[in-house]
Order: sequence, then structure tokens, then C-alpha cells
Amino acid sequence: MSIDVGARLKDARLKKKLSQRELAKRAGVTNSTISLIEQNRVSPSVGSLKKVLDGIPMQLQEFFSLDVPEKKQVFYPAAELPNLGHGDISLRLVGHNHPNRTLSLLSETYPSGSDTGAEMLTHEGQEGGVVVRGEIELTVAGESWLLKPGDGYFFDSNLPHRFKNSGEVDCDIVSANNPPSL
Repeated sequence: MSIDVGARLKDARLKKKLSQRELAKRAGVTNSTISLIEQNRVSPSVGSLKKVLDGIPMQLQEFFSLDVPEKKQVFYPAAELPNLGHGDISLRLVGHNHPNRTLSLLSETYPSGSDTGAEMLTHEGQEGGVVVRGEIELTVAGESWLLKPGDGYFFDSNLPHRFKNSGEVDCDIVSANNPPSL
């Protein structure tokens, strides 16, 4: 399932009655950045999108669950998992439509050479995961570690962090985080 980030951003901005110029000013980005994202002419990194959403204000989880009808579903076929990633990075969310969800469970894939961007990520909550295949370099609060299959991590998400796959094969991770309630 693919998500139209541009249309979703425009919809969220208009619901808050913000012009592109006002959102750009609040987010500390250029007017053209907002326009290019809304036209799907650029695909923002997770960090860049978070920065833009902070100007609304809106959490990433809320952004990606807009207009999804709630449903007490138990099983989620792979084809039904929305991809919250950007570029080649795949972040497939399990339970996107579950009412009152307080946990995000993700199936993550980082292709060889990919990373979450030069800008470090920060957000509320905690996150943890286990590498299933490949290797990933995880940097948290200035400390980096190369994680291999079976290795795990757990940290407070308000610490600046970044994921980078410098290996030769895709890296698959199963992760969970607890963003603020929507």
C-alpha cells in the first residue's frame, strides 16, 4: 500500500487553515519545499517530513493514519501494510487502523547504501528493534554501533538518532515504538 505524501500533507495543512507560506515559516523551510513535497516532486526524508509536520503541529503517526477508518482487525496481510518510508527505505506499519493504538510495530527494510538522512531524527517515546537480516549502523546520541542479525536496540526516541546501511545486502528489522497517543 503506497501513501501519497504530497496529497496528505496538503490535506493536513488545509485542515489547519495554513497557507504554504505560513507552514514553511513555522517549519523553518522554504515555501518551495512545501510546494515540491505537495506536488510529489521531492520525497522528503523522515527527518525533513517530521520538521514540516512540527509546523502544523502533527505527529508522524497521526499524519500516516489520517482518514484510515478504525477497525478491530487482528491479521494484516503484507499487501495491506502501509509503507511510511521514503525513497528506498520501507517502513511497513502493522495495525495502522487499530482503534486507540499506542504502539507502532514496523517491518523495516534498508537497502544497501540507504540511510534515514543527514539530519538526526528525534521524537517523543521509545523505540526498540531486532535486526533480522543484513547489518545496520545505528547512531544514538553520538554513539554508533554496527548491529548484525539477532542484535537489538532500545532507546528513548528524544535522543538524536540515525539508521544507515553501509553493507552490501538489504537490512531487515522488526521494530516497535510508542509514539504519543493520537
